[in-house]
This record gives sequence, structure tokens and C-alpha cells, in this order.
Amino acid sequence: MRWHAFQLNPEMVAEGIAREDYVRNKFGDRAGSIYERVTGVGQEVGIAFAFDRIARQPNTVVAHSLISVSEPGMAQDAMIEAFFKAYFIEGRDLTEASVLMDIAESAGMDRGVAEQHLQDAALHSQTIDSDNAAREMGITGVPFFIFSQQVGLSGAHDSETLLEAMNQALNPAAT
Repeated sequence: MRWHAFQLNPEMVAEGIAREDYVRNKFGDRAGSIYERVTGVGQEVGIAFAFDRIARQPNTVVAHSLISVSEPGMAQDAMIEAFFKAYFIEGRDLTEASVLMDIAESAGMDRGVAEQHLQDAALHSQTIDSDNAAREMGITGVPFFIFSQQVGLSGAHDSETLLEAMNQALNPAAT
């Protein structure tokens, strides 16, 4: 499995914005009910979302860049998990370089290597290009699954639907 860059807010300023402003502008009066529903589903599956701890809505280019240089598989999964935990559970500020280095280090990346990646403008450009390529393919949100470069599936789905898509990708003549 490989994770690919996709920013929900590609036009976000580099320093991010106050989360409260972001949520109000994006969701208006619906924000409370949306986050209550997500928090409830999270509780059902053992994820303790703490949206109230999030102070800044970040630009995620640098975080996605750190994910992209992680080896696909366990290393990349660990990086993703570390970012999800830091942001959605701990409410850490992903606009801060020291926080990004802490997260990368917690996922097994050497801190010095993480710092180099944070300062690598060419890597950040590649991340933006990857994000743009996904949009050009018609991807408009996450999650989006691509199986064997054959079958695309948008949105959150139950395990049966995901398995069906995997089987379809493995046996295209059978469908």
C-alpha cells in the first residue's frame, strides 16, 4: 500500500489559519453537528478525536512531503499514523517545524533527515505536483482508493465493498 498526497485545502496559506475561522467559513452553522457525528463514529471504533484541541488549520504540503519520502509500507503507515494522532487526537500545530520534526522522529525518521526534508523546496514542489495530478485524474476528496492502477473507489466504505473493488482490480475480466 502506498499513500499519495492530496490536500483538502490546496490554497491554504503556508502559515495556516485559525481553526475556528476555517471551520466557520467551511461549514457555517453545521460544524457542530458534523464534528459530533465524526466524534461519535470515532468512539465506536476506538478513535478519541479531539477536534476542540486543534487551534490551527495547517497548510499540509510539508507534512505530505514527509509522508512521501517515507518508504511505502510500514514506515509510511507509521508516518501517517503519527500525523493523524498528533493532529486529530493531540491537536498539535502542523505549521510548526519543531512539531513536524517531532512527529517524523516519533514515526522512525531521523530528526536531521526530517529537518532537511522540511527545507527542501524541490520536494515540496513535487508534493504539489502530485496533488495536482490527483485532481487532474478527477479525484476531489479523501479517502480515495486506487487498486492495481485499475479500479478507483471514492469515499469511506465497508470492508465488503473494498474487497469487491480489490477483486475487480485483480480479475477485471470477471466483472
